[in-house]
Amino acid sequence: MEAVLANEVPIRVGCFTSLLVLLAILEALLPRRAQKIARSRRWPANLGIALVNTIVVRGLFPITAVGAALALEARGWGMINLAAIPDRLGVVVGFLVLDLTIYGQHVVFHKVPLLWRLHRMHHADLEFDVTTGLRFHPIEVLLSLLIKLAVIALAGVPALAVLAFEVALNATSMFNHANLRLPLVFDRALRLFVVTPDMHRVHHSIVPYETDSNFGFNMPWWDRLFGTYRAQPTAGHAGMTIGIPQFRDLAELRLDRMLVQPLRSGHPTP
Repeated sequence: MEAVLANEVPIRVGCFTSLLVLLAILEALLPRRAQKIARSRRWPANLGIALVNTIVVRGLFPITAVGAALALEARGWGMINLAAIPDRLGVVVGFLVLDLTIYGQHVVFHKVPLLWRLHRMHHADLEFDVTTGLRFHPIEVLLSLLIKLAVIALAGVPALAVLAFEVALNATSMFNHANLRLPLVFDRALRLFVVTPDMHRVHHSIVPYETDSNFGFNMPWWDRLFGTYRAQPTAGHAGMTIGIPQFRDLAELRLDRMLVQPLRSGHPTP
């Protein structure tokens, strides 16, 4: 376990790179939707924002969420530590707590107008593929990290649970944004345990009541539990329109335009 935690960065980078390449290949071989905008028009900015986010987070927070969890765990902070929950159960509970936190955070970023201005950059992508899962505004990423650190401290999430969650969140964010055609029978079975591309694609519909559904990233249970689950888009996956109404010009796909979108006019909520 110590070796795994000590190699957090290589593990995360290796998983991220391998899955990104694999999903990109699978998207080319088994696309769910025909894409009208070439990858060459969208991918440089989507990958560029991921690089910007990495630099910003590493520059402002030298200690990672896993490192913070290790320090807090050593001091016995948090409810899981105080309750003396067995180690393995503590990892499971900690993972679930973080996943519920991300679900709740996602809902809040849709409902609070100022936060929606940050989050809508993610929704302003005009296509839906693996790189959409990397497209988040740096300020949103920083706020998400602060929320995560607060929850880790309050709940006493074990470091191993934090590492597992971080790797899973990166992986599922790319997977459930993939333009990937899965057999419908397989998709129905898989979405009982994890958010699938067809399930999450509904969330990127231009239709407001569809945008306000399917908020989960890892696990699909929260949407079902809290009544935000929608099985399919009204127009079907081939016919639905991706994005939001106010940023539909191709120039909005540039990195510089993406970064200043929160400062520009637009509807406060989807």
